[in-house]
Amino acid sequence: MSRVKKTRKFAAVKRIIGQRDARLKKNQEKGDEDGGKRKASKGRQAVVREVPQVSSSLFFQYNTALVPPYSVLVDTNFLSHTVQHKLELQSTMMDCLYAKCVPIITACVMAELEKLGPKYRVALRIARDERWERLQCDHKGVYADDCLVDRVQKHKIYIVATNDRDLKRRVRKIPGVPIMSVARGKYTIERLPDAPEK
Repeated sequence: MSRVKKTRKFAAVKRIIGQRDARLKKNQEKGDEDGGKRKASKGRQAVVREVPQVSSSLFFQYNTALVPPYSVLVDTNFLSHTVQHKLELQSTMMDCLYAKCVPIITACVMAELEKLGPKYRVALRIARDERWERLQCDHKGVYADDCLVDRVQKHKIYIVATNDRDLKRRVRKIPGVPIMSVARGKYTIERLPDAPEK
């Protein structure tokens, strides 16, 4: 008969910290000195990565800051499509969202409409209506797309109303910002979780 080999129980074994363990003070001090030498020898600076601050109103992709009355940033393209389809701006927005909407027109959009000339005079008259809210821009240049994207990135409390394909593509990259557009004689909304199904 052979004898059964007796193994020690795991918990019964005493654990001893090795001499080279990084938790010992003398090894920590050595590590700091060595680390400094290594950094100096490489001659490179550590890479600093900047991560943009995520808005506190976002719950994943869901924007909790978007509540009625909705603030809708209106683009030049959206106004011209509204005129083409003979739609009323505010009432059609309210039909789309089933809530009160405040169309907002920035100074850049106004300047862009004025530049486009007599072809867009009806859209310009709609934009000049005193019922809509106006926002002054504090940047150089009058490129409305950059203005709208910049404003939406800073404050995620707006819905962007546009039919411009490039602007839509840029806004889709920003989480929590819905896009309103003109399609088939009515307004449609995308990326708004509370939007009514049609």
